[in-house]
This record gives sequence, C-alpha cells and structure tokens, in this order.
Amino acid sequence: MAHKLKNFTIGLAFLILMWHLIATFGNYEEALFPRPPTVLVALMDLFYDGTLFVHIKESMFRFASGYVSAALCGILLGLLLGRSKYVWPIIDPIVQILRPISPVAWSPFIVLAFGIGDMPAIVIIFIAAFFPILLTTVKGVSSVEDYYVKLAANLQFTPLQTYVKVIFPAALPSILSGLHLALGTAWVFLVAGEMVGSQSGLGYLIVDSRNTLNMANVLAGIVVIGLTGFLLDRIVTLLEISFKKLLRFQL
Repeated sequence: MAHKLKNFTIGLAFLILMWHLIATFGNYEEALFPRPPTVLVALMDLFYDGTLFVHIKESMFRFASGYVSAALCGILLGLLLGRSKYVWPIIDPIVQILRPISPVAWSPFIVLAFGIGDMPAIVIIFIAAFFPILLTTVKGVSSVEDYYVKLAANLQFTPLQTYVKVIFPAALPSILSGLHLALGTAWVFLVAGEMVGSQSGLGYLIVDSRNTLNMANVLAGIVVIGLTGFLLDRIVTLLEISFKKLLRFQL
C-alpha cells in the first residue's frame, strides 16, 4: 500500500511539474492557461464556499443513477441472451451497430424525449455503460461449459437455480471486468452529459466557467473530475479483486 501511494505521489508531482513548465515556458497568459498555484487557489475558493460539494453531489447522483441502471439492465439481459443460441445471433449485429455511436450523438433526441435537467445526463451515462456490460456478460455466460449446465439438470436444478448457482458464478469474472470497463467509459461521458441542459454538476461547472472566461475554475473542475475518476477506478479495482478472491475460495 505504501509503495502504491509513493508511486501515485511521484506520478502526480511529475504531472504538476510538467503542467507548470509548459504554462511558464510556453509564454501563455495566466488568464488563459493558469499555473497550478492559481488553480489550487480556485479549488480552495470552490471548497470553502461549498460550491464544489454541490457540483460533486449532483454529478455523483447522475453518474450512480446511469451506471447502476446500466449495470442492472446489462447484466440481466446478458444472462438471458448469453444462453440463447437463436436470439443473440440476431441481436448481436444490432448491438455492434449501435455500440460505436457516441452517446453524445443521441443528445438531441434525448433532450426531445426527456427534456432538460438530470435525465439527459443519466441517459447518456446509461448508454455509455450499457454496451460494455452487456457484451462482457454475454461473453461470460456463453463461455460456460455445457457440461456444467447438464450436470445441474441432472441434479434437478430449476432454471433459476442453474443461473444462480452455476451460470452466474462462472460468468462473474467477465461481468466484473465489464463493470470496471464501463465505469471508465461512463465517467468520461459524465461531462458531456452535463453539458446538455444541466444547471449543476462538474460538467456544468466547466462549461459555465468557460463561458465567463474563468479558466482557473475550468482547470479546477478538470482536476476534480480526474481525481474522482481515479478514486472510483481504485475502489472498483479493489472490489473486483475481492470478489474474485471470494469466488476462488468458494470454488
């Protein structure tokens, strides 16, 4: 743990140093490309007046709503479609056509359907997270050997018992990998989602600060998004490792 913290500190210090050197020797005006000390002051101002907490709370609510919804839908559909020899081959081309389309491209239709506020951001995050979770769940379920399913049938397992006791545990490593991958993808599109009609959140903070030419707050928002995304990734990594260890222990 101490070793990882040391590496993180060194990496972060190097990144800040590069930022300061580029801003200084690139002869950029402070108003257009603020130095780290200026951004730190902006962060402290946002922290002390409570603005930062309001934006983080709103962003985390939207992110959690979209991500959890995508996880539930993606896993449930993946569990059902992964064992289907006839339906999934038909659905797969549709998924492969829709998957590369950026969620932001759907924003005009999302706003038309859901209006402005929280829902457009939640839907964009949902779309960004849904496909990675669905595909990795289908892959994990389809890779379960038929031998184990037949064995469950011989033991007179019901279909629900077969899924709970055989298919889901076997597919869990793949599902966890998909959840991890989807987390990063969904967090990337958080800012884009909050640029569509939101009046709060970290994405809104960046857009509003850009419109008022407050570049220190823009970079402050970027820093918070980066650090929060890093923390979320570490948390999911630890959970993924813990679940896999637990699964191996049970097996």
